Amino acid sequence: MTCHLSVPVRDSSQPASARYAAQEHAERAGFDEQDVHRAGLVATELATNLVKHANGGGELLFHVVTAGAAGEIEIVALDKGPGLADISAALRDGYSTAGSPGTGLGAARRLSDEFEVQSSGKGTAIWVRLRAKRAAASAVALPIAGVSVAMPGEPVCGDAWAVRRRNGSSQTLIADGLGHGLHASEAAAAASSAFVAGDDAPSGPMLERLHAALRATRGAAAAVLTVDASIRTAMFAGVGNIGAAIVSQGTIRHAVSHNGTLGHEARQIRGYQYPWPAGAVFVMHSDGLLSHWQLSDYPGLIQRHPALIAAVLYRDYTRGRDDVTVVVGRESA
Repeated sequence: MTCHLSVPVRDSSQPASARYAAQEHAERAGFDEQDVHRAGLVATELATNLVKHANGGGELLFHVVTAGAAGEIEIVALDKGPGLADISAALRDGYSTAGSPGTGLGAARRLSDEFEVQSSGKGTAIWVRLRAKRAAASAVALPIAGVSVAMPGEPVCGDAWAVRRRNGSSQTLIADGLGHGLHASEAAAAASSAFVAGDDAPSGPMLERLHAALRATRGAAAAVLTVDASIRTAMFAGVGNIGAAIVSQGTIRHAVSHNGTLGHEARQIRGYQYPWPAGAVFVMHSDGLLSHWQLSDYPGLIQRHPALIAAVLYRDYTRGRDDVTVVVGRESA
């Protein structure tokens, strides 16, 4: 997947930049003129809300999920403000705590094809999906989504992630190119390309193939998680600093990754099998994210869309001095 574009929003001049970013992403996704305009309106409403209500502002993230006739984009608004005391009230037209007409979030929700909010004393996160022609969402048993953002000051992201679905199972890759910048991005992209193009293989053998594919690159840390809900198992293989955990009923089980760099030195590549309980959630991330996160710190978040879960973890646990990628999968009820 391509990385997200981060647009800071801290004053009244910046919603215009957010609108342009949304329209550009909508055009890249293949939206028609009407849907491009709709994307711009949603971004403007979300950005204006950040300026008015989030102490110190926040940021918007933009991402093309798919392009073409079934084009889809994602917009995420993040802040560390005081939170919304009453989310339902905040989404009603006419509600305002800043002397404005109060139509912003309500309008954004109406114009969106999917819309979810998480708010607490740690801040507010709003996740939006927009689809061409307002098409319905495709149903999958294990929705998987992520947030991937380049290191501040870098034009490209040195991380990459991808998902393969085969015969009812899902396989997720995160690759973190050594260092950051262009050469790191090339290594991560090579891992992603080899992963997507490869034939079916368990997590361990898949990682071995990526090891061979990265020999001409700078190298990367990478991990592959295969979830087969039909037999209630998850298989994980990792080399380097890629974190992974399975969260279920308040417990966290961290997966084992080995030292090394794919493409250069990986003395041990081994897959480990873990239980996959009904309703479980997995979280995978590059080392741009601090590892001491706890979903239990956010009441109700574990029931939200995986993209919103990933965005909240990104907001609160990013190191801020490296590329960062967080990918979440949550079994549908």
